[in-house]
Amino acid sequence: MGDHVPVRCPVCRRAHTFASPVYPCACGAPLAPPLLQGAPAEPIRHRTWTDDWVTVRCPACGRQDQWPQPELGCPCGTVLRIPVRPVTATPETSEDAAAARRSTAAASGAGGSFGGPGAGGSGGPGGPGAHGPGAFGSRDPRYAGPAGAPVAPGPADGPAEDCPLSVPPRAEPAPRPAFRPVTIRTARDAVTAAALYLRWLGFREVVQPEERTTAGIDLRAQGLVAQVDPTTRPVTLRAVECLWLNGLNSSAASVLFSLAGYSADARARADDLGVPLFVMDLAGVPEPVNGPAKDLLSTGA
Repeated sequence: MGDHVPVRCPVCRRAHTFASPVYPCACGAPLAPPLLQGAPAEPIRHRTWTDDWVTVRCPACGRQDQWPQPELGCPCGTVLRIPVRPVTATPETSEDAAAARRSTAAASGAGGSFGGPGAGGSGGPGGPGAHGPGAFGSRDPRYAGPAGAPVAPGPADGPAEDCPLSVPPRAEPAPRPAFRPVTIRTARDAVTAAALYLRWLGFREVVQPEERTTAGIDLRAQGLVAQVDPTTRPVTLRAVECLWLNGLNSSAASVLFSLAGYSADARARADDLGVPLFVMDLAGVPEPVNGPAKDLLSTGA
């Protein structure tokens, strides 16, 4: 769990306790932006790309990357920007970060049984030479074994055709019945239409929160988070990335529905991240607008 700091809204003077959101780093370790203790929260009156992201370094692997700026929505309607402790020391000069990287590499099995320093090349555990000659217990006689002597092929070594793989034919999915949409007149109708569509695709236990969460999640299902944008503005790049990060935090896939479509950079980013994008008309029928959405419609949940 991330840091907890007391926050007071400068507009209405309400007191809150804010917990920093936790997201998974690329190395798999949970990571939360470190909050700056004692610094006052600032109301957000004008958004810029620079202000919406902060630089955070993972203490486990030393990776430095951009993460969403922590925000808190006050009941008075003010959105507060929570200050984050800035990154100072570089990982190359930090002995703790180097030790953490060695610890992470050893825990993930990068060394030892997967070649180690003597597996060939100049790299250490998991380095450039980890997959060179002698790595992964190679039995090719061209490669030297642990003592430097050639290793003779054993009886298990033989042509690949001697051990064919038998792959059973894939069963065809049962055809889905025709989708029955609902007419969209309000924002709540749009969420209902998206929920019906997800159930039609095969997702189980699709639920609608009574109130929209601060993370912007309108629907949840087993292994899925979904957002529905009923506004008349195209969905932005930031909305796509934040939904994807929330899906990572929940170990779930992400799906986005919109009535007004998506900006060009939002669609390009969704393709890179594999986020399905759907556009709904007022009749309540979602249409896929990118490759991941078409794949989801074809295969179902």
